[in-house]
Amino acid sequence: MRPFLITLDRRARTPLATQIYVAIRDAIREGRLAGGARLPSWNDLAAQLGVARGTVRAAYERLSDEQLTEALGPGGTLVAQRVTPPSVQMQDTPRHGLRPDLFRDFERPPLLFQMGVPAQDAFPFSLWSRLMARHARAAAAAPVCYPDPRGEAALRDAICAYLAIARGVRCRPEQVLVTAGFTGALGLALRALPLRNAIAWGEDPGFPLTRDALTIAGLAINSIPVDCEGLDVCEGVRKAPGAALAIVTPGQQAPLGMTMSLARRHALLQWASDAGAWIMEDDYLGELQLNGRAAPALASLDREGRVIYAGTFSKTISPSLRLGFLVVPPPLAARFAETAGTLAPAPAPATQRAVAAFIAEGHFLRHLRRMKRLYRARRDALTNCLAAASGGAFDVATGGLGVSLTLPPDADDREIAARALAAGFAPTPLSPWHAHTVERQGLLLGATNLSEPRLTEDCARFTKIVTGQ
Repeated sequence: MRPFLITLDRRARTPLATQIYVAIRDAIREGRLAGGARLPSWNDLAAQLGVARGTVRAAYERLSDEQLTEALGPGGTLVAQRVTPPSVQMQDTPRHGLRPDLFRDFERPPLLFQMGVPAQDAFPFSLWSRLMARHARAAAAAPVCYPDPRGEAALRDAICAYLAIARGVRCRPEQVLVTAGFTGALGLALRALPLRNAIAWGEDPGFPLTRDALTIAGLAINSIPVDCEGLDVCEGVRKAPGAALAIVTPGQQAPLGMTMSLARRHALLQWASDAGAWIMEDDYLGELQLNGRAAPALASLDREGRVIYAGTFSKTISPSLRLGFLVVPPPLAARFAETAGTLAPAPAPATQRAVAAFIAEGHFLRHLRRMKRLYRARRDALTNCLAAASGGAFDVATGGLGVSLTLPPDADDREIAARALAAGFAPTPLSPWHAHTVERQGLLLGATNLSEPRLTEDCARFTKIVTGQ
């Protein structure tokens, strides 16, 4: 064996046997100790390091247990012969359609104009910290058992009460399932519903990750256009009358922001009833409607049990919670509960209980009222500053919690968004939200995280990036 140095830190809390084990293990894995190399005897290494013979023995036994070495008795201890797998070159791995912006620096704070994140500076951190600490202690002291895969009873009760007040949805806790955000809710629905080889309606433009999820689940997607009244149901019936599922954002269409008209809602429900189809309502903003009072949820009109309602706390509290929920018609409750129990159980109970208290103690509705005022003021300020800075170079329209910019036909919104990101802005290009033909190039700008004292300067810099000046 070539010279191999083991350095021990006798002041460290890590036991000496563990330090010896780690040093030899790393040397084997890194190739500094080749297969077949003979290790010193217990006595020799103990004398060399100035430790007890039993300390070296414990390290060697652990290496042998992990099949890193072979103990041959009088023949000594040898490094095991290992087959080294070929190194994987990540840059050569085919992407298979993976969105380049799906995995990014998740630890950084929200950038200017970033979509889909609440205000960083307006969150009630002190209150939330107290709630989380209280319920983390309670969860730690609770009996050791498996939690209800449908979600904590307190949170499901709180969700029922909130939906009845704010969204006009009447439901019982048995119909509610707590999920890992909207993506968890969508995954649960796609598993629980009988949708194998089915056709689905999707909004065009619509949330790109929803389209990806439907494709992964094996559904054929018919992209249905939206207009000023929301999803064009007549076009959907013309293109795919036998679809088994429609996923819609009727409260505030994503990304354009219009509310689905009452006539379209009734038409969509009638189609689902006639076709025996399901409607998944993505109510991603809930009652965070900045222009007047939010319209009741589509599920509040459902009398035939065809609507599966999906809500999330990502936009109203924080996306870091990874917490959402489904409300399913009573006949589907048992099937969804079984699917959740086997494939998609609810997230950690402590976080659920903290959110339940946040709702039940009245903090949630007060927080939403404050955020509506704040976001409306910031969105109006952003609209005015962009209009002034651009001098009419592009159209500015409001929608949801931000604004949208319509760019000239020859513009490339993806390229502009990349240049803006390099300068510290995070607009979202509109073209990827279209399923097929891109009718217009544009940018979506979130208004939740703005610095109003610097807004005029920021809009001027951003406008220069967009216009290429």
